[in-house]
Amino acid sequence: MRRQPQLLMGLWLAGVLVTAQPAWGSGNSPLSERGSTSANSQGLLSQASAPQSLILVNGVRIDTKDKSVEVILETKQGEQLQVANSSSGNSLIVDITNAQLSLPSGNTFRQERPLGGIAEVTVVNQDSNTIRITVTGEVGTPAYELFDSDAGLILSVTPATPSASQPETPQQPPQDKPTTETPITKPTDETDAPIELVVTGEQDTYRATEASTATKLDVPLRDVPASVQVIPKEVIQDRQVIRLNELADNVSGVRPQETYGGLASQGYFIRGFSTGFETLRDGFRDFGFFSPRDVANIERVEFLKGPASVLYGSATSPGGVVNTITKKPLADPFYQINGTIGNNDFYRTSIDFSGPLLENRAALYRINAAYENAKSFRDFVENESTFIAPIITVKAGERTNLTFGYEYQKYDYTFDRGFSSDNQVVFDLPINRFLGEPNLNRGEATSNNFTYSLDSEFGYNNNWKFRQAFNVINVNGNTRGAQPRFIREDGRNVARRYRNVDEEQNNLSFQNEISGKFNTGSIRHNVLVGLELSSYKYSYDLLSGDIADLDIFNPVYGAQAPESLSRSNEEYGGDNIALYFQNLIELIPQIKLLAGGRFDWVDSFYRDVETGTSYNENSDSEFSPRVGIVYQPTDFTSVYASWTNSFNPQIFGTSRNNQPFQPETAEQFEVGIKQEFFDTRLSATLAYFDITKKNVLTTDPEDDNFQIQVGEQKSRGLELDVVGEILPGWKIIGTYTYTDAYISQDNDPNSNLLNNRLTGVPYNSASLWTTYELQQGNLQGLGLGLGIVYVGEREASLPNNLKIPSYVRTDASIFYKRDNWRAALNFKNLFDTKYYESQSFFIVPAAPLTVLGTISFEF
Repeated sequence: MRRQPQLLMGLWLAGVLVTAQPAWGSGNSPLSERGSTSANSQGLLSQASAPQSLILVNGVRIDTKDKSVEVILETKQGEQLQVANSSSGNSLIVDITNAQLSLPSGNTFRQERPLGGIAEVTVVNQDSNTIRITVTGEVGTPAYELFDSDAGLILSVTPATPSASQPETPQQPPQDKPTTETPITKPTDETDAPIELVVTGEQDTYRATEASTATKLDVPLRDVPASVQVIPKEVIQDRQVIRLNELADNVSGVRPQETYGGLASQGYFIRGFSTGFETLRDGFRDFGFFSPRDVANIERVEFLKGPASVLYGSATSPGGVVNTITKKPLADPFYQINGTIGNNDFYRTSIDFSGPLLENRAALYRINAAYENAKSFRDFVENESTFIAPIITVKAGERTNLTFGYEYQKYDYTFDRGFSSDNQVVFDLPINRFLGEPNLNRGEATSNNFTYSLDSEFGYNNNWKFRQAFNVINVNGNTRGAQPRFIREDGRNVARRYRNVDEEQNNLSFQNEISGKFNTGSIRHNVLVGLELSSYKYSYDLLSGDIADLDIFNPVYGAQAPESLSRSNEEYGGDNIALYFQNLIELIPQIKLLAGGRFDWVDSFYRDVETGTSYNENSDSEFSPRVGIVYQPTDFTSVYASWTNSFNPQIFGTSRNNQPFQPETAEQFEVGIKQEFFDTRLSATLAYFDITKKNVLTTDPEDDNFQIQVGEQKSRGLELDVVGEILPGWKIIGTYTYTDAYISQDNDPNSNLLNNRLTGVPYNSASLWTTYELQQGNLQGLGLGLGIVYVGEREASLPNNLKIPSYVRTDASIFYKRDNWRAALNFKNLFDTKYYESQSFFIVPAAPLTVLGTISFEF
């Protein structure tokens, strides 16, 4: 590991060399030089009868004229594109039936109001061989002309005028199949000076067709042999999500794990296993349990279920990984202000500003900021949060972009661990009961996160891409106060422990990846090769001691911190070098094979800072493979199977003979089917999984001060996710999960752990969230939302001695969108259900009826 700084410098210089291209671009748009227009639009359509190979569209641009908008699909084979059109309501729909988007920043984009009369333009990969362009008019279906040029295929769209959409003139209903009638075209006047807008990809539906977390490639989800669920910002908005853990309700096999004393961080149980302290932030390791995370700059959250060491090493749980993707700069000016108020004195405001920094759009910016101040249904509990996240993207070459991002968050809160998990009597307490000390319990955390990334396309048709990225996260803070330990034998008093701890985490990651597409004969390859260097350290300085008991039914506060405190000052972490590779192979159009692996070399440590004593200093190396296959008998069905492994070095724990432990390993087998319905508007994923986690540390039966490594845990189950749009305006996300997660092997017969269920995981859970928005009439823009969540009973701790009751919770919302503003009322826990969540060691009461009112403006 001593050579790591030299490697970092060498790789950074390699990235700089890649950018040695003409910077900032020329003053002339590449679209300003146009080819001749087709003499007859049928020339573009006549090829529909002849088989064509799939054409890649590498860029999407919009030119705004005085009275029209031109949507340009950039490809050198524009004249070969097959076009079919239809309409639905006010929307013009154009399908390119022999092409796929292959964009540098996600293969879906959306642009709102590019011109008066045009509400929005979206371009998506409709299926594995079709691009769909949807242009929605404000008063009627837009008209369009079609022609090709050296830049690619150009769709010139003119908005409908009010006189063209009088009530007495009914609109054409949607057709079962697209027509092939296209108007005769003529060249656009070249004397017009177009304004080039490079649009960053966005979506406006609940359903995502692509996600990068599973493969680090932009490929359709239907081609990935894994269960991947994406929660976009639209769901965050419609549910008025304040804490990211709430999103667990919308993903099968995922339950929220309560956070660190109320810190606005992340934690989940996925397929039976806790994510522990680890999540991902834009693909980088993040100490999620002790890392505050605001929703203001979240574009989407991607849940990859199952072991993910093949791409992310030891930073993941065998149950899966959660990756939060941040918002990126937009080329078109965008300004949004949000304000939210709610019961329990909840106040929150946020801004989202984006646009070009330079007139030629060679530099873009985005800034998200939020401030929150709130009390709680819990006695004496409150929080205050300040968050700001600027990001800048610079065009450093014709096909090279540099991005610099920074996030800062300061979170002050009341440190509250909830109830102990050892006695049924805690369920008789009022949910607002506070078991700490009002004058002692406080917490604070400050997070600083910096990211640099370079993306450069090269090679024939820009089919190859080099990505280099560096990330550093620092989080430090202090938590202090009394927390419950256990209920005394009298069933009335709780034993408590006082703690005062300073904590800090530092994580550095440096990633270098090359990806590209090529053919060997009729076989298509989509490859990825990466090198990652990372360093991680967490340290704490803990002072603790017993504090006076508290009567849980008649609390009298005022206990003072103990004068005699024990101290624990320790740190742990590791340095990691990893090499990974992957190939998504299309053997034939119906069969895809995904194969890859990752070599990790990890030097880990765990030591006492004050005495200098090292408990563990290990050097581990591990190979994590993954193999999967997808069979697609139709354009709407994918059947898949996969096998994958993961590992996690053992930092904690010691053996009697002071020998290092082997890394924990996990193995998963998964089979599933992905099905699309209603012309691909709705998709469903049904998966069966079987995970075995080995080398789990258990207590040494000869000396309970030490551990031995013969434990094993298993989790198997069935998951169903349904997401999409049943009818225009009617969106849903539905889930069902059956999970059997338990301890399958334990060396100590006296521990009573064998066959115990893992904590926080129910056998059965299900959820549904649905919204409907009126699409026309005087009430167009009015919408309603309804959500139902069922969670079965769960074990509160190991060994199993207390069950957390099952519950059914109902949420609802009403919202109205008009022009540039949106107002909404959200009712969480509508019927005031009393329920609890688990933090593995503590039971935390959930919020009763909560009402949030939100209004947002765009300008």
